[in-house]
Amino acid sequence: MVKTRFAPSPTGYLHIGGARTALFSWLYARRHGGPFVLRIEDTDLERSTPESVNAILEGMNWLGLDYDEGPFYQTQRFDRYNEVLRQLVREGKAYYCYCTKEELEALRTEQMARKDKPRYDGRYRDYQGPPRPDVEPVVRFKNPQDGEVVVDDLIRGRIVIRNSELDDLIIARADGSPTYNFCVVVDDLDMGITHVIRGDDHINNTPRQINIFQALGATPPHFAHVPMILGADGKRLSKRHGAVSVMQYRDDGFLPEAVLNYLVRLGWSHGDQEIFSLDELIQLFDLTAVNKAPSAFNPDKLLWLNQHYFKTSDPAHVARHLSWHIGQLGIDPSEGPELTEVVKAFRERAKTLKEMAENAAFLYREFAAYEDKAASKNLNAAAEAPLQKLHQALAAVSEWQAEMIHAAVNQVAEANGLALGKVAQPLRVAVSGTSVSPPIDVTLELLGRQKTLARIERALAYIRQNSEK
Repeated sequence: MVKTRFAPSPTGYLHIGGARTALFSWLYARRHGGPFVLRIEDTDLERSTPESVNAILEGMNWLGLDYDEGPFYQTQRFDRYNEVLRQLVREGKAYYCYCTKEELEALRTEQMARKDKPRYDGRYRDYQGPPRPDVEPVVRFKNPQDGEVVVDDLIRGRIVIRNSELDDLIIARADGSPTYNFCVVVDDLDMGITHVIRGDDHINNTPRQINIFQALGATPPHFAHVPMILGADGKRLSKRHGAVSVMQYRDDGFLPEAVLNYLVRLGWSHGDQEIFSLDELIQLFDLTAVNKAPSAFNPDKLLWLNQHYFKTSDPAHVARHLSWHIGQLGIDPSEGPELTEVVKAFRERAKTLKEMAENAAFLYREFAAYEDKAASKNLNAAAEAPLQKLHQALAAVSEWQAEMIHAAVNQVAEANGLALGKVAQPLRVAVSGTSVSPPIDVTLELLGRQKTLARIERALAYIRQNSEK
């Protein structure tokens, strides 16, 4: 049975590269009918924070990447790590190293002077003497000195590393705390992980971990190392390229399914298909189709996908996500039109939920001022009479529905010998403060009769005030 895991370190937010790794692991488990595990690798006690843990959990939840087991925390497993440490020492597969920092620094200086690769020289590897009373020892793994480690990477292919290139890794610090490479092996072994899917920055760790697996008499899992994500400039994705935190994409107004669809296409493909449902991804995803080369992040592509999901998703689903953004503007969405109807009206004109919320804010609260250009062009003396007649006509509409509103606006235009736009545009500016909105009948239906009439009165007062200047 396939079993995968996502194992972030809680030293910051869930970044977009980590989210893609989580997605690939999740999809692989789901396709093969196996469990997906979330493990928090929090052994870096200085940098790990509860806030970062919460950010990871929040990001996973927002993306909908549900896990079957966990979250497990490495800091809660120290007893188990110590048990395995003692086992390795007892079996002669690990040893206490009494080198001081000064001795190691001197060794490094000598090696660099000889232009050798700096590395531990194994001087305590076979030490049989008494413990040094003045030194708290570390525990080092006794790495094999002969032969080679073969990694049959499911993405990158066969990788061969000679054991002579690896030194004896520290697996427990002087204070007794276990180190990353050791904890990962014990966790993956205990949790029955069959496939480790992670970023290619971990490739150098893999041969060391394989040797520890073998020292414990265990078969290593399969490894798949995913290439990094680059910015448009070809450099590693970072804050200078824009948002790199998953939750920042929520804050910027993206739907989670758009982010997932975008992430999966960063390095994986299925023919020329661009749009995938989750069910399709589960059915189609395969590590053999992951590109070996890094992928470049394209924000415009993500915006295109986001708008696609606006247009094709159930409006009620989009509305659930829009609600949060409306709330961020200090607006109670219950005090205005149904958000589902707002989505239907605005989804063609917005690329993000944040933009949609800002565009629709006038439906819920008074706008501070008219846009200068829109007002000067549309709220002038010529617009006064049509707006007065629109006020009368709209006040008399029997049922406040788009069709009836359209008929009333059209009637005013015809009665005054004006094109519909000459009437509708001043009305649009009057009720929204801007020259851009959904069709005027839809806009007014959403706004409601009372607000519409009040906004026309406000516009008429504005025109009279400005004509007196």
